[in-house]
Amino acid sequence: MSRQIKNLQFANSPNHQLLMQATVKRPVLIRIICILGFIWIVFSFPSVFSPSIKKMGDWYPALFGLIVACSFISYIGVWHMKKWGVQLFAITFFVKESVLFVVNDLNYLGIFFSVFFLISMLFFYKRMDLNL
Repeated sequence: MSRQIKNLQFANSPNHQLLMQATVKRPVLIRIICILGFIWIVFSFPSVFSPSIKKMGDWYPALFGLIVACSFISYIGVWHMKKWGVQLFAITFFVKESVLFVVNDLNYLGIFFSVFFLISMLFFYKRMDLNL
């Protein structure tokens, strides 16, 4: 069998597709965003149980915990270059900002960083994988 036919057979095999997924390089900007996001999650999670969060309403700690959990899951998805990670990040961002607007606790610096992260993720969106 010729070398071209062997290469063509390998290119269509499941092993080649797995190898191609493994060799997709994560952009440095995505790596930095995810690491900063993981650090933010580590410091945000304990605040779910703080008295200042409880003072905002009986419902707020549960919702804030859900927002932090969804943010963590979205950063995992973006780290693995998955489109659903960016989609979940965008949904979580808009839900978080809507809730912060309702309780009158907007943080413009946080909005700036989240918008920068979202725009950066959308810049690499086409290079991300659609599969889970």
